[in-house]
Amino acid sequence: MSPLWKRLDDYLAVRRALGYKLERAGKLLMQFLAFLDERGAVTITTELALQWATQPAATGSNWHSQRLAVIRGFATWLHAIDPACEVPPADLLCWRPRRSIPYLYRDEEIAALMGAAAILSTAHRTATLRTLIGLLAASGMRVDEAIRLDRPDIDYGNSLVVVRESKFGKSRELALQPSALGALRRYLRRPDRPRPGAATPAVLISAAGTRLLYCNVQHAFARLVRHAGLSSRSGSCRPRLHDLRHTFAVRTVLEAYRSGAEVQVRLPLLSTYLGHVNPGSTYWYLQAAPELLALAGERLERHLEGAPR
Repeated sequence: MSPLWKRLDDYLAVRRALGYKLERAGKLLMQFLAFLDERGAVTITTELALQWATQPAATGSNWHSQRLAVIRGFATWLHAIDPACEVPPADLLCWRPRRSIPYLYRDEEIAALMGAAAILSTAHRTATLRTLIGLLAASGMRVDEAIRLDRPDIDYGNSLVVVRESKFGKSRELALQPSALGALRRYLRRPDRPRPGAATPAVLISAAGTRLLYCNVQHAFARLVRHAGLSSRSGSCRPRLHDLRHTFAVRTVLEAYRSGAEVQVRLPLLSTYLGHVNPGSTYWYLQAAPELLALAGERLERHLEGAPR
């Protein structure tokens, strides 16, 4: 086996100790090293990095650029140890900034998704997807945070759940409505909960009694979207599971506007609740909501009308 594998273990250990999870990057780099092994290469070259990064040819240039960027990070670190390692130039592949427009769900669309879960293979799997969708809509959690939620993380006495060691190694407490906590309690007490599930502390478990896998959840959600009849609103605005988090953020601010609360005071609180390190991330969540922009405009007009001339 190439000595690059040991170097990769060291690289990932250092980066993860700094708070980076690198789950996708770790998988991609292992695939890249397997690619190098097949060609008998013992170090990284720009030519081989480019060959691997541009596979498969049918995907978009942004994906190729992202794959190459993952290699660049590892190669930059490795070059300090092994000068023979080449670092691919940053501008070798074109990259166009592109961010999906959040799909803001209406109440009836969330209900339709939860209803569509009835098509899944077992009653327990149906309950699992319904509980996951409801939890994301009620709490604004990230999908992976909900998957990693353990039973001891639910504090029924204080009506909250604890999100541990999430993005950038941060933990936080999320207050939940009694209805959301009740739904979690009922799910955990289901008589059809797979028995192997007793061996895992996970709240949400698969039919095999194991913690859910992100890719399987995404696949199941895509089925629910199709069955519920939800469609893309544009080429860059399609129903995504993550957009339940966007919807939660927008609704929270909408309620603040409608109640006459000081929105600017609440935004830092919302940012903390969502687990954002940079408040700018919270503002991005809010900019794609026409109703929210309209309410902000109305409040500005009232302020200007009352301002001294």
